[in-house]
Amino acid sequence: MNPETKKLLNIIVLGTAFMFMFTAFQTCGNVAQTVITNLNHTDFHGSGYTSMAVIYGVFSASNLISPSVVAIIGPQLSMFVSGIFYSIYIAVFIQPSTWSFYTASVFLGIAAAVLWTAQGNCLTINSNENTIGRNSGIFWALLQSSLFFGNLYIYFAWQGKLHISENDRRTVFIALTVISLVGTVLFFLIRTPEESNSEEEEADASTDNLIERTSGQSNMTRAIDAFKRSIKLCVTKEILLLSITTAYTGLELTFFSGVYGTCIGAVNKFGTEEKSLIGLSGIFIGIGEILGGGIFGLLSKNNRFGRNPVVMLGIVVHFVAFYLIFYNMPNDAPIASIHGTDSIAFMEPSKEVAIFCSFLLGLGDSCFNTQLLSILGFLYSEDSAPAFAVFKFIQSVCAAIAYFYSNYLLLQWQLLIMAVVGFFGTLSFFTVEWEAPAFVAKNTDYSSI
Repeated sequence: MNPETKKLLNIIVLGTAFMFMFTAFQTCGNVAQTVITNLNHTDFHGSGYTSMAVIYGVFSASNLISPSVVAIIGPQLSMFVSGIFYSIYIAVFIQPSTWSFYTASVFLGIAAAVLWTAQGNCLTINSNENTIGRNSGIFWALLQSSLFFGNLYIYFAWQGKLHISENDRRTVFIALTVISLVGTVLFFLIRTPEESNSEEEEADASTDNLIERTSGQSNMTRAIDAFKRSIKLCVTKEILLLSITTAYTGLELTFFSGVYGTCIGAVNKFGTEEKSLIGLSGIFIGIGEILGGGIFGLLSKNNRFGRNPVVMLGIVVHFVAFYLIFYNMPNDAPIASIHGTDSIAFMEPSKEVAIFCSFLLGLGDSCFNTQLLSILGFLYSEDSAPAFAVFKFIQSVCAAIAYFYSNYLLLQWQLLIMAVVGFFGTLSFFTVEWEAPAFVAKNTDYSSI
């Protein structure tokens, strides 16, 4: 097997492992608030929104140390250990208690930071400037396939149910825990990539310097260096501009993965299908994600126009989705009680429009995330872990903020915040993309700051 084939296989295994893990986790996130609402007449008094705010808050802080963890134990073991904590969080829903729910949320936040930093590192070391776009698309399509499988089960299992029983909940979350563990074990199938001949020739010239630089380094030294590079990277022009785009992906991640499904489940006008529609919404978000990731991954190699047209498509698709959601969904849907809402917006709530908006949310999200993964791998190919840690730090801070305000803000204000940040995030991405070739050509890599 030649080195390039081995690298491609590693990307497929990486994507498949994430597909299993996030089949469990994203399905869990999609239904968590609805399940918890049905628990709040018991001794359990948690909130799905608050849990996600805790997860993303801890996640953001932990991104400052995650490059150090990956530097010490490597990306493969980092992803495996993180997967264990994802599985524990999901398992808490089998027999939930308030203290275990929030404790697991804290540990999951730490694990998520390490997982995504290791993922970015693994993606980059298995790619080069010619394959990073393709590999980002393949990984994203496999990852977002997770939205299809788990939510398909929710759709059929909860069809016609007005209340989620204890037996319904346990059956779902036992299955999701097992699926998460399967994905965790798959990380051990990833193999260390070999350099191709051309890459070996380029590397030979600097081998002596690399040996001299790394031979005396202890694990602690590497960890401290990774932390310093992350801090220095935060103030570079490229990252400051991309941080606005990244902030937008955090806000819309919260909306499509947690808030929008809750909105659909709260609309009484949808009748007995309101709970199963949460699953159908997740399926169509997944279809949009898979379609976007697949198309943009396949086209990236022959795309003469760069990444900007894809991001432009993403923001246009999202603006259409926000407009339709504003017209279709009741304003108080995100914060409705267990009894749901009988309000209407500017039109009678339409199931078809609601599900179509789910597809648009997924498609637009894939436009932004595939291109962000691609441009980060392109700009920081030499040492990617700190770059991806900063990316996830910014994204998770904004996701935490969004989950916090989702407890209180009406739908119209949530949509307005996303529209404003999305507009400026698109402009800032355009600026970085226009300057990216010059940045790489000059070798102004952040390790020399």
